[in-house]
Amino acid sequence: MIDPNETHERIIKVLNEKGPSLPINIAKEVDMSSLFIAAFLSELTDSKRIKVSNLKVGGTPLYFMEGQEELLENFHKYLHPKETEAFLLLKEKKVLKDINQEPAIRVALRAIKDFAIGFRINQDIYWRYMLAPESEIRNLFSKTPNVNKKQEKKVIVPAPRLIPKKVVKSVQSASNNFQNPLVTTIPTKKEKSKPEFVEKVINFINTHYKIIEEKDYKAKEYNCITQIKSQLGPINVLTLAKNKKSITETDLKKHLSNAQTIPLPGLFIYTGKLSKKAQEYEEKYFSILKTVKIK
Repeated sequence: MIDPNETHERIIKVLNEKGPSLPINIAKEVDMSSLFIAAFLSELTDSKRIKVSNLKVGGTPLYFMEGQEELLENFHKYLHPKETEAFLLLKEKKVLKDINQEPAIRVALRAIKDFAIGFRINQDIYWRYMLAPESEIRNLFSKTPNVNKKQEKKVIVPAPRLIPKKVVKSVQSASNNFQNPLVTTIPTKKEKSKPEFVEKVINFINTHYKIIEEKDYKAKEYNCITQIKSQLGPINVLTLAKNKKSITETDLKKHLSNAQTIPLPGLFIYTGKLSKKAQEYEEKYFSILKTVKIK
């Protein structure tokens, strides 16, 4: 079985050595499925042991250690062309006054959160380059006339409103109603209704997650592959639901073992109670196993 604490330390070691990295590259370094690595990266991010970039490479963010922000510059080529232009301009000038920029650059500055820090002086919005020391920025303003020497204050700057153009679509309607005596309608057979518990589980999953593939079911058991949301985007998990008074450690072990053979993380849905040993097992493997109780 995977040891969560050991995996956390291995990931941190990789980031310290390699710098900002994509999940797929981290997974290769620690010899683990990229599906599993997503859960560990999410935990490390939540505990603030590692950081995640706003910039995305092929739709995926980078993970890095605090103090490695400067290394994100190596990935600026993955920015949108206008964002790259804003990045290079800000890097050169160190500070930009928002109102003096063209609209497209103003929008781009709000998008490159890894490199641009917004602040106000005398109600005017400015952007400071991430690596430019605050003392250097204060010196720049001290040399500028008619600027009150107030300490910069970080703000969340709303993006300029863009009014979309109205697109008028023409819809053609055609009437193809006719009767063909050679074509007969074959009555469809009504699908056999599923057990009440199974229907309840399906409704629960569809409300909170998404069923990707239904495996099998019994009166008090349901098996499927479910898609859930994570910080890395949607990931698939092997899901087992049981209508049982007491869920044992063996129940969880068996399900996680089945999930890892695919390999996928596991989701266990239950109606009763988790035994003490089952709770301990869940806590130990919480990175790759999640339990959810339904009524």
